[in-house]
Amino acid sequence: MNTQPMGMNTNQTVIVAGASGVFGRHVVRTLRAAGHTVLGLGRREGTEIRADLLDRAALLRAADGVRADVVVHAATALSKPPMSHKGMYGTDDLRVAGTRNLIELAGVVGARRWIGENIVFGYGYKDFGGRVLTEADPFGGTDPDAGLARHLEGMRVKENLPVEAGLDAVSLRFGLFYGPGGATESLVAMLRKRQLPAFDDHGRVLPWINLIDAANAVAAAIEHGRGGEAYNIVDESHLGFGGAVRTVAAAYGTPKPFTMPALFTRALPYLRSMLTTNITADTAKARRELRWAPVYPTLPDGLEH
Repeated sequence: MNTQPMGMNTNQTVIVAGASGVFGRHVVRTLRAAGHTVLGLGRREGTEIRADLLDRAALLRAADGVRADVVVHAATALSKPPMSHKGMYGTDDLRVAGTRNLIELAGVVGARRWIGENIVFGYGYKDFGGRVLTEADPFGGTDPDAGLARHLEGMRVKENLPVEAGLDAVSLRFGLFYGPGGATESLVAMLRKRQLPAFDDHGRVLPWINLIDAANAVAAAIEHGRGGEAYNIVDESHLGFGGAVRTVAAAYGTPKPFTMPALFTRALPYLRSMLTTNITADTAKARRELRWAPVYPTLPDGLEH
């Protein structure tokens, strides 16, 4: 099956911040397959622009003499699903200070186009019932919980700063990632060790997206996205976290996960907030304006192993 976006303008140079991460690797692969010149930006050896996104001076030095058309901000500090608020703090910093530094880099390299990775939790960690959220709904608000308020602020800042800086900026609000290349494998390893329960969803659902489809959305946003706009990028699954865990277990033939009520996660407030969130997001805008649609419409589609 051809998973690459069609009709791309393939003569652009794209800097991908977070190129060595789970999502970043998919983005790099997709953009290069479409004919773009991709410069990976990150701390790991092998990236074309090697620098810490939070070290402004070193970042700008590393970009000296580089020219690019597009900057993609896909950097994250997450190596595994976060359980606590503290586990999100590094990513919060990349969304705020990292975005500010990357905007400066965009000016140095002459890039006008900006594509930012975000997440649908920016609509809020709460139960929206049967309401389907669109990009017109409030995003990046606040919350009485100080930890959640900090995360939401990071999502809001990451989306707003490049627009305020005058860049031709597009924000992609992704669902939770799954698929080959790191997003699913960590869950499978925990399931095989019987370390991951399937929590009770009680009818709650979360938005999901295959990594391949998410990377295709980045390519489509470079070509078709409207500056200053945001787009929901989710698949058609209607699964809560517990349902997704059971689906992955069945697809990989792991031991059947045991069921645990969400109330047992009180000592892990961030995880509990995720498990009690209920969000359904509409993708009509992305399908219409980006000419994007998921190749893998529902989980477990695309769980290649």
